[in-house]
Amino acid sequence: MRVSILLAGAAALVAGWPSLAAPSIGRVRAATGATVSVYATGFNNPRGLKFGPDGMLYVAEGGTGGSNSTVGQCEQVPAPVGPYSGSPVGGRISRVTPTGARVTVTDRFPSSQTSATEGNLTSGVADIEFLGSTLYAITAGSGCSHGVPNSTNGLFRVDRGGHAFLVADLSAFQKSHPVAHPEADDFEPDGTWYSMVPAFGALYAVEPNHGEVDRILPNGTITRIADISATQGHIVPTAIAFHSGAFYVGNLGGFPIAPGSEKILLMTRAGAVVPVASGLTTVVGVEFDSRGRMYVLENSVNAGFPTPGNGMIVRLSGARQEIIASGLALPTAMTFGPDGALYVTNWGFGPPPSLPNGPGEVLRITVPN
Repeated sequence: MRVSILLAGAAALVAGWPSLAAPSIGRVRAATGATVSVYATGFNNPRGLKFGPDGMLYVAEGGTGGSNSTVGQCEQVPAPVGPYSGSPVGGRISRVTPTGARVTVTDRFPSSQTSATEGNLTSGVADIEFLGSTLYAITAGSGCSHGVPNSTNGLFRVDRGGHAFLVADLSAFQKSHPVAHPEADDFEPDGTWYSMVPAFGALYAVEPNHGEVDRILPNGTITRIADISATQGHIVPTAIAFHSGAFYVGNLGGFPIAPGSEKILLMTRAGAVVPVASGLTTVVGVEFDSRGRMYVLENSVNAGFPTPGNGMIVRLSGARQEIIASGLALPTAMTFGPDGALYVTNWGFGPPPSLPNGPGEVLRITVPN
């Protein structure tokens, strides 16, 4: 099952969580020696986040969705998740100032949403990354199958004025390069890209729905590095990190949630994959600290459906899992900051968007030794 299916149950549960409009910091529990605070608010469906060379935090946002339908114009996402509806604008990238204020870099990316049956869950800009001083964005909410004709999921270069330029057409690549084992009842023709990481002068991106990792060069050349569906089945790979010459890929897994059933794969530069950690749940983020310790972000660790207040960050030491923070509300991504703290997107799915400032948060979590 893909990301929006797995998180569809969250929309129905959000209404039952009190004080949604207020920061949910009081519900997050940190390990001994760790602290948690709200770093910034005002995001609509916050996803990937990275610190730029200017020292400021940049956040990808799914955005506000849309009402346009492309039924009858192209292949649609199967019900009940589809058909999607969308808008050519609304997908956003924000920057957080040193005072914690959210500033829009651009809101001109497409944004789309699942059917009302599945909670109108929104996709737009999935992740951002820097190569040198250049900002890149990867999208998940574009393409005709997402209700946005004359658009494509792709890798985009974003200039200082917020203008986006297509570098690589990922929708076209996936349509012309099918994976070995696509899931017929859970198939998105345009894909749903989730995260990316820089390495070897390129960007390595994960697409959960088809189940693949691709290398994208700044000149637009796309190469499939690993067809994860071929060796692992439909495990929904989401998170990717690069450490000591190798890649680490985490998977979200199937639905309903079976706690402890997911894993981390080590992937070589040539694309060979081997499991290196198990006993995890709904993995949506993987990071390493300056000491080489692995941290895993789990969206919801309860059985059944994703539930606000059940997200967790764990630090791995062999088979041992140390809880760094728990009680997160549908987190979607994390990154280390230049200060050594973890920054985590909270309320990444579920709450309805609002303009100009939505209910999504970024939390800052210090890490114990």
